[in-house]
Amino acid sequence: MRIPLVDLKKQYQSIKDEIDEAIQQVLNDTSFILGSEVEKLEDSIARFHNTTCGIGVASGTDALLLALTACGIGKDDEVITTPFTFIATTEAICRVGAKPVFCDIDETTYNMNPEKIEEKIAPSTRAILPVHLYGLSCDMEKILTLAREYNLKVIEDCAQAFGSEYKGERVGSFGDAGCLSFFPSKNLGAYGDGGMVITDNEEVANHLKMLRNHGSSNKYFCGMHGFNSRLDTIQAAILRVKLRYIDRWIKDRQENAAFYNQMLSNTDIEIPFVPDYARHSFNYYTIRIKKNRDKLQKHLKENGIANAVYYPLCLHLQDVYKDLGYKSGDFPIAEKVQNEVLSLPIYSELTPLDITEICRIIKQVTV
Repeated sequence: MRIPLVDLKKQYQSIKDEIDEAIQQVLNDTSFILGSEVEKLEDSIARFHNTTCGIGVASGTDALLLALTACGIGKDDEVITTPFTFIATTEAICRVGAKPVFCDIDETTYNMNPEKIEEKIAPSTRAILPVHLYGLSCDMEKILTLAREYNLKVIEDCAQAFGSEYKGERVGSFGDAGCLSFFPSKNLGAYGDGGMVITDNEEVANHLKMLRNHGSSNKYFCGMHGFNSRLDTIQAAILRVKLRYIDRWIKDRQENAAFYNQMLSNTDIEIPFVPDYARHSFNYYTIRIKKNRDKLQKHLKENGIANAVYYPLCLHLQDVYKDLGYKSGDFPIAEKVQNEVLSLPIYSELTPLDITEICRIIKQVTV
């Protein structure tokens, strides 16, 4: 038996007619850049998050980059974020000329520890950029309280957390801007790159609309230096179809995660922790193995079970950030967790039989 980390072919087959019809309609209309499907998707996703504006962009990375720019973050500013995330988070910070300042993570949630943020705030700090890792929301109340006290912007990285909730409200709706990724393997994934920024701030939204379109609100007349970062109409049409199913797909993921938890309950594996304040969307189902993680990973691969380590080397230890002056031991929790996490297959089409087989193979190595 071979089980992929995510099975996009099965997902496509389940909604093939709707997807094909949506793509064909765009081909018939021949409005491929900022066509009507983009605006419809923006409105739908803004409503989904109970925000007023959605601005489609070319990728989740661009969503971060443009959101930081629109919120006024720039040269020599500092942005507090986590060292345990994908590099797109800090890449965007650096691309606007700002400096990432890392804060260690909480050992149970793997998200930035809100109790450690205040000590990182300095005169140059302009924003906090929390990452809702794996589909689990950060503790936003504490982050927002600090942001208000120190007059800081909050830009939420929701790339892994579409549909996740904090105290009954969807992530991305709390800060000055929420950044979404539609990378194909996400809970809501396109058939190529795509992203969106959601916000309640009309000024930020208007700024974003200009930034994504070469700094222009009127063709050939530019008010600022911008980017070429527009969500393709075909991708928007695909995403509109998928959005109809997202609540069901997330429910399926949650049920699969619960079954994993049950099957692994009598092992020494640490299953995902979900605080009372959170609704986990399980973009990834990530376990923690405190001994022999690499041995288990190898054993799973040898038996046809796809898996992944998100992320094997914290950002402060990456070569690209040597100039920031961090060293091994600066963020002990993140550095510990990076050596122990392992993500298993998790998607709507995964069956109880699949999960039973995965757990059977896991138990051959760890009990």
